[in-house]
Amino acid sequence: MKRSAIVVVVLIAGMTAMIWSGVMAYRMRKALHTPPTMQSPSPELRKFLGAPSADSGNPNAAAASSDENSPSAQGLPDFRDKPAPAFTLKTVDGKTVSLSDYKGKAVLLNFWATWCSPCKLEMPWLIDMQKKYASQGFTVLGISEDDGSTKEVGDFTAKMGVDYPVLMYNDQMNKAYGGIDYLPTSFYLDRDGKVIVESGGLISESEMEANIQKILAKGA
Repeated sequence: MKRSAIVVVVLIAGMTAMIWSGVMAYRMRKALHTPPTMQSPSPELRKFLGAPSADSGNPNAAAASSDENSPSAQGLPDFRDKPAPAFTLKTVDGKTVSLSDYKGKAVLLNFWATWCSPCKLEMPWLIDMQKKYASQGFTVLGISEDDGSTKEVGDFTAKMGVDYPVLMYNDQMNKAYGGIDYLPTSFYLDRDGKVIVESGGLISESEMEANIQKILAKGA
């Protein structure tokens, strides 16, 4: 084969390689910017991640409204401006506590669990808010969703320095609050025991404090 023919073959091979590389690079960029199709995670995983339940049969998993912060958009029942469902539960140290015991106080009901990473992240904020606003008639009530022993939950909260009451959940309470499908979930109650704000999943510390200030201002 003549030298000129060899040069032509090499040039054609080089151009083909460049074109192929460009096509592959384009496909790669497109893949990186295209959300992958995923199967819906299990209810347990969604609960751990703080994501709304995907169970279309659940009445609390209604289609999200135009307000992304509304309870329905977060997969929660809309209790706003309604009395919070009553309950009586045991604390981790064996005391019996009822919601009615806190009549006249602004209350943050916080559903959480020791295995929930977002719950662990917000717990120091809850501790700080309890200290900061307790004198104004505010309290946090932690509702543990753990299936383990009360002692394990008590040991965990003691290690974290929790200074507000921590109660052990039961199925009856879960049903009363529409079924807690993901954690953390919080209900902010004013001094009259009405739900003012609901939040599903982790929110910022500043949002949490703004919600607390809102319920403290109601009926003050």
